[in-house]
Amino acid sequence: MPLPSKLFRPGTALIAVTLSLTVLVTGCGSGGDAAPSSPDAVGAASDEVTVPVTAATTEVVDAGAEPRSVVQFRPPQGTRQQARLVTTGTVQQQIDDQPAQDFSSPELTMPLTALVTQGASDSTPATTTDLTLGTLTTADVATNELLSPATDSHAGFTMNLSGAITALRLRPDPDAQNKARSMIEQAFYQAVYRTVAFPEQPIGVGAVWTIHQQVMSAVALNQVTTATLTARDGDRLTIDVRVAQSPQSPVFELPNGAGTLNVDSYSLQGSGRVVVDLGKPLPVDGSISVEGTQSFSDPSDAMRLRQTTSERVEWSA
Repeated sequence: MPLPSKLFRPGTALIAVTLSLTVLVTGCGSGGDAAPSSPDAVGAASDEVTVPVTAATTEVVDAGAEPRSVVQFRPPQGTRQQARLVTTGTVQQQIDDQPAQDFSSPELTMPLTALVTQGASDSTPATTTDLTLGTLTTADVATNELLSPATDSHAGFTMNLSGAITALRLRPDPDAQNKARSMIEQAFYQAVYRTVAFPEQPIGVGAVWTIHQQVMSAVALNQVTTATLTARDGDRLTIDVRVAQSPQSPVFELPNGAGTLNVDSYSLQGSGRVVVDLGKPLPVDGSISVEGTQSFSDPSDAMRLRQTTSERVEWSA
C-alpha cells in the first residue's frame, strides 16, 4: 500500500520534488532585474519567473603552474551561441517491503540558442543571457507531444565574472503542460548546480580549487565540487570536476506540514569534465554524472524509505 502523504521524492540536485512554475511564482515572485535593451533581446513577460540561485564560494587548494591569471567570463553583448543540453535523472524508491517504484525522468535533449543581452563591465560585473529553447525531445513519443508546445519558449540567467550563475529566469510557453514545464525546470536546475565557478585568485594549469554551494531542493544539501584545470588554450579551458553532497540536517521536513522523516543515510557523488570558452555564456563541451543512495525513516513508526538516484548533465555544440 502506498504511503499517501509521505510518498515523496526527496533530495539530490535533481530537484526530485518537481515544482510547477505556478509553485515557483508563489514562492519566489516574478520579475527580477531587467536586461538592458538590445535589438535582439527577448522582451520581458508578466509570466517570467526569476529564481534566485544560492551563492557559490571558492577556495584555492593549489594555484597550479605558471603562467597564472585570474579567470573571468566576459562574453560581449550581442554574443550568440548554439548549444545542446542533455539531462537524465533516475529515482528508484522503495517503502519497506513494497515493490520498488520508478520516478525517473527520461533523457531530455534541449537545443538552446543563447544571446548575451548584457555584457560584464567594471560597473556591472555580471552577464545577462537570454535562452530560446529549440525542439525538445526524449525517447518517448507521448512525452515529445507534451513537450512540443514548449518549443521557442524562453529562459535566461545571470552569471558573475567567476562563471557562477546567480539567478535563473524561466518563461514557459502558455500552452506548455505542467509535466513539460517541470521537465524543463529539472533540466535547468541540474545544469545550474553543475556550473563551475572560478576563484578570484590567479591560477594556472594544474590548479585545484573547491566550490561550496547550498543546493536548496527537498532536502537542504551542502555541495562541494573539487575542480582541476587540466588544460588551457587561450580562452578555452578544460576542467575535471568531482562532486559530493551531504545533508545539512539529519531531519527532513515534508512539505505542506506533512511531518518529518529522519535522514538515516545520504550519499551522492560523481565526476566529469567540462570545457568552457570565456567568451561564451554556456559550456561548449563535457558531461558530469553523479549517483547515490539515500535512506529515510518515519520517527513515529517503523516505516523506512530507501532510494537510489543518479543524474547526468551533458553539453555539446
